[in-house]
Amino acid sequence: MDRLQAILAWKREELDQRMRERPLPAVRAAAEAVPPPLDFTAALVRRGDRPALIAEVKRASPSRGDLAPDADPAALARVYVQAGAAALSVLTDARFFRGDLAHLEMVRRACPGTPVLRKDFLVHPYQVYEARAAGADAVLLIAAVLEPPRLADLLALAVELGMAALVEVHREEELEAALAAGARWIGVNHRDLRTFRIDRTVSARLRPCIPPGVRAVAESGLRTPADVRAMGRLGYDAVLIGEALVEAGIRPGGFDLEAVARRVRALVDGPEDGEAGWTASGSGS
Repeated sequence: MDRLQAILAWKREELDQRMRERPLPAVRAAAEAVPPPLDFTAALVRRGDRPALIAEVKRASPSRGDLAPDADPAALARVYVQAGAAALSVLTDARFFRGDLAHLEMVRRACPGTPVLRKDFLVHPYQVYEARAAGADAVLLIAAVLEPPRLADLLALAVELGMAALVEVHREEELEAALAAGARWIGVNHRDLRTFRIDRTVSARLRPCIPPGVRAVAESGLRTPADVRAMGRLGYDAVLIGEALVEAGIRPGGFDLEAVARRVRALVDGPEDGEAGWTASGSGS
């Protein structure tokens, strides 16, 4: 069993438990009772050749283990927004990413004017309703884990609830399935979720295949202002970055939120001279 299959096996087990504890009708009613979602698309506006930044609240990952397991999601999100992030992503998987749906709720309260994406392995309509009930304005749908009919159904449900759906792909056939399902946002993930290896050629290979009118987000393996500008030159509307931001705050004596803010500002406004500008900005770690 590869890592992706292990994660999905856990998600199915977790989903069964959550549905027993809080049945679907209750979650659907909660989703319908919350205020309307914020406009994810309107928030993600390129500035010249610089893509918008979706900054991710990420405590751990299967490939890296613990990053900042005690980081306060609300405090981290506020710093991201104050430093220039256009939108937020919150990992809600508990077992592999040390996330929680409660983290999304905390971030929603802390940053009421900023769109929030629920990032998890969503396989059932229950999880989409759950995301909306927690205050999510967008959800991540992963083409690699969803059969085309289920992908189309979850995408349609997100739209029905007023949310955006970022459909994540890594291969040409996944992109074809995402577009056939009606995706208006495509997330091109440099990371192969089956092996967790990074391939930075994927963004250049897939971007020409995304038609006009469909927005594109580059994900994973992006760390520097030069990386962000490179994605802008390829035509990406936004970048989603988590590890490079969280790592900036890791210190022996605790978590340094100001160091995180410096890194966000460097990615949003940093110079074009690549790694040299990154270090000179005081945003390296």
